[in-house]
Amino acid sequence: MNLNVDVSPPTRPVQPEAAFAGSLELLRDMAQGRIDTHRVVRFYTPTRTLALSRWESRQSGFDKAAASARAQGFTPAVRPTGGRAAAYDESCLIFDLVVADGGSVDPRPFFEATSARISEVLKSFGVDARVGAVEGEYCPGEFSINARGEVKIVGTSQRAVRGARLLSGVIPLGDVEQLVQVVASANKALGLRWNRSTFGSVAAEAPGVDRADMTAALAMALRDV
Repeated sequence: MNLNVDVSPPTRPVQPEAAFAGSLELLRDMAQGRIDTHRVVRFYTPTRTLALSRWESRQSGFDKAAASARAQGFTPAVRPTGGRAAAYDESCLIFDLVVADGGSVDPRPFFEATSARISEVLKSFGVDARVGAVEGEYCPGEFSINARGEVKIVGTSQRAVRGARLLSGVIPLGDVEQLVQVVASANKALGLRWNRSTFGSVAAEAPGVDRADMTAALAMALRDV
């Protein structure tokens, strides 16, 4: 197993600026051969964040979306990967998977393989996890992971540079009521439609899942994807 695992303690949530800078640093270091493994997985607990894409940052409603997030106690930030607006807080688990890449331009195989592994982990905790988008989900993606075909519980996004690839994901482990409201406000400002009832969480599907157990299981599953 050629894997380096970095876990930030849940008692030290990471601000979005530092979190995203850390993701990019890992990606650059992997691409330039400064890491002595071919794969790194990093786990951390975030502070209250509204993560927006570069595409959204260029839209006329971006400033309004950012202001609405701040009013609700969330820091708006433009993430280095793709996707659409996503909100998360200290109850969530974030992971970055960075791998050496020989030059593949198609992101689909990496999405597909990673989502399949994460889905299996969630199943082991009692979640009826499936790979695929739910109609009307936030930050929609073909390789989202849903529960029961009804609610989205894991979203992933990618960024690739010459020599390396980054896949980031967020797993809500607790209550998502406030996260739903933050995303609703952002999407309204940006003119994006979604169904707020599709925002799910591990806690709603399998109450009592321990963060440390989930982290350990994911680290094992992502060791060779």
